[in-house]
Amino acid sequence: MSTKETKQFNRWFVVFGAVLLQICIGAIYSWSLFNQPLMDKFGWGNNEVVLTFSIAVFVFAFSTIFSGRLQDKLGPRVVATIGGILYGGGLLLASTATSILQLYIYYGVIAGAGVGFAYVCPLSTCVKWFPEKKGFITGIAVGAFGLGSLIFKSVIQFFLTTKGVSATFFYLGIIYFILVLIGAQFLRLPEGYSSTKQNSTVTGNNFTVGEMLKTKSFYLIWTMFLFASMSGLLVIGLAKDIGVELANLEVGVAANAVAMIALFNASGRLLWGALSDKLGRIKVVFMMFTITAIAMIAMSIISLSFVTFFICLAAIAFCFGGFLAVFPTITGEFYGMKNLGGNYGIVYQAYGLAALVGPMVVANVGGLKPTFIISAFLAIVGAGMTFMVKPPLSPASTRLNTEEALS
Repeated sequence: MSTKETKQFNRWFVVFGAVLLQICIGAIYSWSLFNQPLMDKFGWGNNEVVLTFSIAVFVFAFSTIFSGRLQDKLGPRVVATIGGILYGGGLLLASTATSILQLYIYYGVIAGAGVGFAYVCPLSTCVKWFPEKKGFITGIAVGAFGLGSLIFKSVIQFFLTTKGVSATFFYLGIIYFILVLIGAQFLRLPEGYSSTKQNSTVTGNNFTVGEMLKTKSFYLIWTMFLFASMSGLLVIGLAKDIGVELANLEVGVAANAVAMIALFNASGRLLWGALSDKLGRIKVVFMMFTITAIAMIAMSIISLSFVTFFICLAAIAFCFGGFLAVFPTITGEFYGMKNLGGNYGIVYQAYGLAALVGPMVVANVGGLKPTFIISAFLAIVGAGMTFMVKPPLSPASTRLNTEEALS
């Protein structure tokens, strides 16, 4: 086998490890399955139990700031392994929780941090192995994350039915721990990236986090990601309620929207990522914002039926998945591959903030249709911002221009 063939073969092993890891940590979005069993066993209130997931998502997003920079220094295998230990360990500890505070710490903080540590590693690693199709390969990685809750849904329900909620945390902790650790061992950088000559072998503009924060493009990208995440999360989180209240569907039928959203969310990550390789990242972001705005407006002005309900939600979920595939690639192309983990960790905070702000918007606007109008407005603003985003000058070029101006 030639060197070229060996390299091609090896890089698909990296994708295998990334997909295995992402499916496991993506199962964190199956939390709704635990709500009622926990309330039944411990007598906790609904809001108390649901807050566990909010804490986990916030910690997940916040910890990517540190895990991204750490994996740029230590390598993806080490940091993803740490993530697997925290994620599996947090679930094992959650199986012993007898108070809501313990559940917040074990599942929300420890397991949430584990997801954050593991999440960035597959993205930045796969993109470095596939420079010729960054969007497509990022779509595979984040698509696997989106499918995690769907794949593990039956497993979780089986354990909940046969073993009880606490034992379910225990068994899942073991499964996730083993699978994430296996997946992490496949994460390795291409030879040029892992060598001590890294600075000379990495091509393109390589911004540090500090240098990225000094560019105007960063704030445009961050705000666009915030608006994209808020629009998607607002509707996806309310899918069942929209079906029952506005489309007059039975609870069981409306609940099917959750599985449908997972499928369109995952397929959107793959297809929009691949399309961005051909059409360009910013153009694809404009298209996704436009489709999202049209679907939101449609839901606010028409009487929803079974068909229109599923079409609108499918369109929104499809684009929401695409946003999560394309923004990591934009970050890499604008600010370089060398520090992608740390840089995208900062950009990803827009998603974490959206997870907190979205429920606040719903609670204060008074109704679903006003929520759709706000989401449509954010999508329209995001689409307009795509015309303002330009790739930044390299740090070296910026310093050179500054020196020339002063001389």
